[in-house]
Amino acid sequence: MFRTTLLSIALCLSALTAAADGQAWLTINPRNAEEAALVRFGLAAYALHKDIEENGHVTQRGADNAAGIYQGACDFALIEQQGSGHRGTINQRNCDNAGAIFQSGRNTDANLDQSGGQTGVIFIHGF
Repeated sequence: MFRTTLLSIALCLSALTAAADGQAWLTINPRNAEEAALVRFGLAAYALHKDIEENGHVTQRGADNAAGIYQGACDFALIEQQGSGHRGTINQRNCDNAGAIFQSGRNTDANLDQSGGQTGVIFIHGF
């Protein structure tokens, strides 16, 4: 378990990217079932902490933000935006997907497309 956690943290840190257009992002795409279970557990714990009971949930704090979720009843999606000018969409098909987008700062654009049992998280900050 400890080894898996360390590998997952290393995977996360290796995916951190900064672009010249004023954005930094971290994308988590598990490579196997064990990593996917760890990410799903983290999303479930976060949803429990935030008292989120729906399969699809959007929280926005700021101005000029837009978010959209397209999913079935058997998927989990979460978009959280803080700041201004964010656009985020999650599109889930074919059941058993779990995904989240966390946007902060300003003027970021993130899209997550999942099809059948996929797991992923995007953290993005605009400056």
